[in-house]
Amino acid sequence: MAPLSPPDFSFESAALAQGFIRIAGVDEVGRGPLAGPVTAAAVRLDPTRIPAGLNDSKKLTAHRREALAAEIMALAEVSIAHASVEEIDRLNILQASHLAMSRALAGLPVPPDLALIDGNRLPKGLPHPAQAIVKGDARCLSIAAASIVAKVARDRIMVDLAQQHPGYGWARNAGYGTPDHLRALLDLGPTPHHRRSFKPIHNILYQEATVTP
Repeated sequence: MAPLSPPDFSFESAALAQGFIRIAGVDEVGRGPLAGPVTAAAVRLDPTRIPAGLNDSKKLTAHRREALAAEIMALAEVSIAHASVEEIDRLNILQASHLAMSRALAGLPVPPDLALIDGNRLPKGLPHPAQAIVKGDARCLSIAAASIVAKVARDRIMVDLAQQHPGYGWARNAGYGTPDHLRALLDLGPTPHHRRSFKPIHNILYQEATVTP
């Protein structure tokens, strides 16, 4: 099977042809981890100054993501937002992800005319038109840019949290349920930054509750 083409500007070009002017791409990072916030970014690219090499953040090395994130921050309008562990546990991860996306869009210097959002569902109550694009981070340059910025921002948060809570490997695993993370959970127990609504954390807390006299 031939490799997929890199993301392009076709979604943005189509929107421009329809009369939209301020077009923002939106993506989130951190639905799957057992710890840490979910992070979203909204990016409005300047069509005349698009950084070369934008792609789905998962297809880039950490070094390349860092370099591209710096370029995006310098050349585009960018907003980064989060939903906390408490909000994830209270709302569920999908709704918390949408909350982070809505916050990212609201944080742009000028509200967009159209939001291009990764996925197959849109956050509710957006004050402007939006289009969901499945696998948008691999198809749409604005969403790819948002995926890079969000990934770099969240990884930095997890590195900082790893210094406060050593032993879980968050600087390496970004809070995902890797074997070293799961072993640390059994040895050290959950921290305040663990998502208690997620099954591995819930099970550990339930087991602790049942053996406590």
